[in-house]
Amino acid sequence: MELKDAYKKKMEAQLKELSAKIDLLEAKVESAEAGMRVKQAEELHELRTKWRAATEKMKELENSSGEAWDQVKETADQIWEDLKSGVSKAHDKFK
Repeated sequence: MELKDAYKKKMEAQLKELSAKIDLLEAKVESAEAGMRVKQAEELHELRTKWRAATEKMKELENSSGEAWDQVKETADQIWEDLKSGVSKAHDKFK
């Protein structure tokens, strides 16, 4: 149970951090040129969709145990890596 709790706390912290980074990117989009704003807004929409998927997966983790928890955790890890990668790439593009 300790592993599950530690994992949950780690993921919650990462989700908060990534949400803050997405908020920062949204602020940058507002100051971008009109043509770039549309493209960047689409990318941000995708990031928010991935963030919501990660949040939903977090809820699944809370309600799973045993072998099911291992399977949900594996999927969650993939979702979080995809989200972190997307935020990082967007951050580099929006500089």
